[in-house]
Amino acid sequence: MSAEYNTYIIEHVDNVKKAYLWLKDHKIITEDILDQLSLHDASKYTDKEYKAYDDYFYGTKTKAVKEAFNYAWLSHIHNNAHHWQHWVLVNDDDGTIGLEMPKEFVYEMICDWWSFSHKTGKLDEIFDWYKDHKKKMILHPNTKKLVEEILDKIKKELDKQ
Repeated sequence: MSAEYNTYIIEHVDNVKKAYLWLKDHKIITEDILDQLSLHDASKYTDKEYKAYDDYFYGTKTKAVKEAFNYAWLSHIHNNAHHWQHWVLVNDDDGTIGLEMPKEFVYEMICDWWSFSHKTGKLDEIFDWYKDHKKKMILHPNTKKLVEEILDKIKKELDKQ
């Protein structure tokens, strides 16, 4: 076990909660998802994920470490509905589609993304991050609309400050 990785997980979850509380304080979302957030990324402590994540981010990225991480990441997205990849359906015949995410997972996903801005204190970083990554995301149109509505509300609130 790596103390550095343990510290990262604890700080990350704290920053996810900070992002959520900011959204609540600014009335961007009204739903209470604190119980849900108390389990945020809990799967990172499992045998399927912990060592692979620790080795990948705090060790040497050998071919074996990268391969183990890929399996850990696959486990992570399959066990954490706040990742958009969790909601991607690969059909045998009809291609790949994004299923609509329940809004509580959209909220958690945005808090997850925004947690890194809360760590640096640069709360506007999320907008460039989303701009750089949205083309790769397979989102249901309603999910994409909700994500962009929330990001627009965040931007308006930040612009007031």
